[in-house]
Amino acid sequence: LRPQPHRPPPRPELAVRTPHVAIVPDGALAVPGLLERMRDVLEATGGATKIVAAPVGPRPPRCLALEVDAKAWTARYGRADRGSCGALDGAPAVLLLRTRDLWALPFPLTPPVVTALAVQASLRGWTLRLLPDAFPAAVRPPLSPHGRWKSQNLLDRQHRALMEELGVKLEVLPDGRQRWHGCDKDTPRCFGTIHARTPQYLVSGRWTPPCCLRALRETARHVVAELEAAGIRYWLEGGSLLGAARLGDIIPWDYDVDVGLYREDVAKCRWLAAVVATGEPVEDPEGFLWEKAAEGEFFRVHYSRTNRLHVDLWPFYVRAGGVMTKDTWLGHPQDVEFPERFLRPLVAVAFAGVAAKAPNDPRAFLELKFGRGVIESPEYPNPGVRRLEQDLGTGTG
Repeated sequence: LRPQPHRPPPRPELAVRTPHVAIVPDGALAVPGLLERMRDVLEATGGATKIVAAPVGPRPPRCLALEVDAKAWTARYGRADRGSCGALDGAPAVLLLRTRDLWALPFPLTPPVVTALAVQASLRGWTLRLLPDAFPAAVRPPLSPHGRWKSQNLLDRQHRALMEELGVKLEVLPDGRQRWHGCDKDTPRCFGTIHARTPQYLVSGRWTPPCCLRALRETARHVVAELEAAGIRYWLEGGSLLGAARLGDIIPWDYDVDVGLYREDVAKCRWLAAVVATGEPVEDPEGFLWEKAAEGEFFRVHYSRTNRLHVDLWPFYVRAGGVMTKDTWLGHPQDVEFPERFLRPLVAVAFAGVAAKAPNDPRAFLELKFGRGVIESPEYPNPGVRRLEQDLGTGTG
């Protein structure tokens, strides 16, 4: 199935002329009549079941529930009844499908095939039925420790490559453990340059990858801790305050964190003071990168030198009439001046796992910037490019 430069592209769908396809793992031995029974079970469901499986060997695979949330780039596994499964784990199995169903999938034979079919089936609402009847397995000499390591290493590589191809950044296992496949401090973030305040993942109908949200939360918590320790007067701004008011967290489709602070307090933070003094980025001991933004008079704190997910720090100062203003405006509709009374005093709100500072009347502050009812009416940053209702299917509520 692997393409080769000196041969035509493999097209197995053109070679299969039967109404059903069996996918058989190496080492499975035939059992008279078992494939026919699997076919009969498949057809008896009238189309509700799309895949029928039978174990190979004496130990049946574990039957798991599987829910794939494409918008959130996440696959969640749970326990399920043996009869109806979302995924199989722990042992090989023969799978039987209708040929038309198999070739309707975008990745029908990508290894590991059982996992690939399970994820794609979940996205389509298909069910998988595991039968009690089993195919015997051929007797093989046991693998050496090195052979087992090589085999497991190959499976792990195939699994990671499959998750990347299917767009799954996070797997939540039945015991609650998490398996990550996205970005980290040593890799670039999962999306490119933002155009018209709309990242590419929104254009494709998805939300912020969970690995990127994790990095934003870590960066936000780090920045809040540094500002608190330095005694800087700061507050959540814009969409970050909106996320705190709605969820106590970052908005699920946001791509940065915005924090305002008093310009006169900037020198209190050793990292910001170093950036101002040298004009160069400064990396702190935990690998976060502090720098002056190229777009104007504000600062950015990146998750790392490689991963540019960031917190924007906006220095405000008081002008005549007790109004908070700043020197750089990027033309966003919500980027406006506001009375200082919103900051006297500041209050604590839950955000990204910590208590962060916020204006003392978050609703009034947000409605001044975004308009009335903004907390109750979620919307994407630029509805002219894509609207939230396109991905929810039920309006913007």
